[in-house]
Amino acid sequence: MKLKSRFGIEVFEESYRKHKGNALMTLIGFYKGYYHNFLLSMFFYTIKHSPVWVLPIVTANIINYVTDKTPDAGRLIIINAVVLTVLLLLNIPMNYLHMHFRASAVRDVESGLRSTLVHKIQTMSILSEKDIQSGRIQSKIIRDVESVETLSDQIFVNFMNIIINVTVALTVTVSKSRVVFVFFLMMVPLAAVLVYSFKRPIKAHNQRFRKEVEATSARVSEMVELVPVTRAHALEEEEISRMNEQVRQIAVEGYHLDMIQTNFGAVSWACFQIFQVICLVFTAFLALRSVIKAGDVVMYQSYFTTIVGQVSNMLNLLPTISKGLESVNSIGEVLEVDDVEDNEGKTKIDDLKGEYRFENVSYTYPNSEKQIINDMSLDVKKGQTVAFVGESGAGKTTIMNMLIGFMLPTSGKIYIDGIPIDELDLRSYRRFLAVVPQNTALFSGSIKDNILYGTRNISEETLDKVVRESGLYHVIEKLPDGIDTFVGEHGDKLSGGQKQRISIARALIRDPKVIILDEATSALDAISEREVSGALDNMSESRTTFIVAHKLATVKKADIILVMRDGCVVESGTFDELMDKKGYFYQMEEDLS
Repeated sequence: MKLKSRFGIEVFEESYRKHKGNALMTLIGFYKGYYHNFLLSMFFYTIKHSPVWVLPIVTANIINYVTDKTPDAGRLIIINAVVLTVLLLLNIPMNYLHMHFRASAVRDVESGLRSTLVHKIQTMSILSEKDIQSGRIQSKIIRDVESVETLSDQIFVNFMNIIINVTVALTVTVSKSRVVFVFFLMMVPLAAVLVYSFKRPIKAHNQRFRKEVEATSARVSEMVELVPVTRAHALEEEEISRMNEQVRQIAVEGYHLDMIQTNFGAVSWACFQIFQVICLVFTAFLALRSVIKAGDVVMYQSYFTTIVGQVSNMLNLLPTISKGLESVNSIGEVLEVDDVEDNEGKTKIDDLKGEYRFENVSYTYPNSEKQIINDMSLDVKKGQTVAFVGESGAGKTTIMNMLIGFMLPTSGKIYIDGIPIDELDLRSYRRFLAVVPQNTALFSGSIKDNILYGTRNISEETLDKVVRESGLYHVIEKLPDGIDTFVGEHGDKLSGGQKQRISIARALIRDPKVIILDEATSALDAISEREVSGALDNMSESRTTFIVAHKLATVKKADIILVMRDGCVVESGTFDELMDKKGYFYQMEEDLS
């Protein structure tokens, strides 16, 4: 079956905002539009599960027919057997329908939740996204949604099934004998108290065991990263000893958890069997006094077992439900983020000249009073190269983020081809941009996959041209599988220069109108820097280019160099003009030479 989500991101957001603080109601709201699925699932479950309730009645009837020597007993026995057989055969199609309606709802909402989180992360502001650690984002998309799916099963399926089972058992019992019904009601709380008394120690041991596992996971990660340092300083034995102690602690906590669960299992089993013995003796005495029939003893015994077992199952669900509700709140941390990029109804562009104008632009981070950019004005013509230099924290990267549209000015205006950036559909604008960051982001695929990322219908001729222009050709020649060589996780199989060339090729393949280079060569050695700089020069020809650089030699060819200090432009001009001024830029050049 192909599942199709009926929801957009707004459905999940609406449910969380409406019921914020009440995770259970939030979860129920997630399934708006699917409630009929669960009603149908419960209906088919009732039919599917009916043999469990009918069997004790049939058994009691047959025993009573035999012991009472009922006239026409043989025919009645066959009728009971046929009814039970039909219900047993119905179990197969009813079970399918029960699972179909249940699974289609749960899996659809599970998929919708993950899609919603991915959509939200892709549209929230860069600042908001950075506030949530990448590991936590992954956990929310994978583990928390999985916990919500498990919770959905527990609440909408298992919990409801428990209620149905208990309700049917008690209904049949009270219709047959009020005395036995009262006895059942007296015994059930005893079973509940027994199970509940073990819950706290089991929960405490579970928490300690989980924390030890998490601590070990963190230490293993550290150990792997520190292997070169450990080996270089001959600290292998110390590291082995440290890890052995951590592993031993997991074993100790795991043993304690196993034993408390073992004790719970043994005690609960023994007590439940004793309860059943008491029920058996109680109903047997009722049969001796002719209050009930002999065959009914079997029926009540079966129903009592069902009720006590279901009460135990209900209490066993509590930890899973608690964990699932916590995951609903965890997912809500992403759903409630308001700082998102809104492009609806804004101007879409079909082409970009690459003309920019900054009018008294300032930027201040949220919840801060310090201005990162202070009253900046600038005109950039089509095809010009503009370089930003200055000490760390001067505001260069913030300007780049504003050019991309990741951040918008808190005051002043940025115009792109005469259109204010806050009136642009940024998705249409970014199609004409190429960004080459300082830290190249590669995924675990081939070099070709990484170059072509996000593009379509690129010819082999165009790809070959881009490979040559980016300086990748001689690199690829030396690799065993050429352009189809896999780069490893995050490109770990390649050098810094090779990764940066791939990043440049990825930018070139888009045939951008505007190029943004954020310290694209700062992490490279001198030889790699010269080769990559040549590729960048090729890419920048006839395109509007913005460069951030610490190494001043890389900005010599820029049409305009802006020298930044504490968020302000303190000097501007060409390389030669700034050197002739012998001001702040000249001093920077002297310090670096």
